[in-house]
Parts: sequence; C-alpha cells; structure tokens
Amino acid sequence: MAYSCETCANYAYDEEEDFYECDVNMDEDDYGRLLSGNMKECPYYQNNDEYRIVRKQM
Repeated sequence: MAYSCETCANYAYDEEEDFYECDVNMDEDDYGRLLSGNMKECPYYQNNDEYRIVRKQM
C-alpha cells in the first residue's frame, strides 16, 4: 500500500519557506533510497487520523 504525504503526520508546513515538507530526520541512506524510488512505501509514514484509536474502541 502506497501512502500519500498529504495524509502523513510528518508532513508539516514551513511558514518561513512557505511550503510543505517532510519533518523527519532521515539518514543519508534512507533519503537516497527514497529519491531513487527503491522504497515502495515510506518507513516514517504516520497516519494523521486522530480518531483512528477511538474508532477501534467502539
């Protein structure tokens, strides 16, 4: 399953630069794999759905 950056909790808006960016401190190897397209899904993806846990409790 491929994830979209727009739904990730790590996708943050930078007011000084006026754009969105990934707010994860990746190491150089992970960043290289991400740019080369060798990763099928981002290992740092976190769903930004705050109510996911609540729905599981119902």
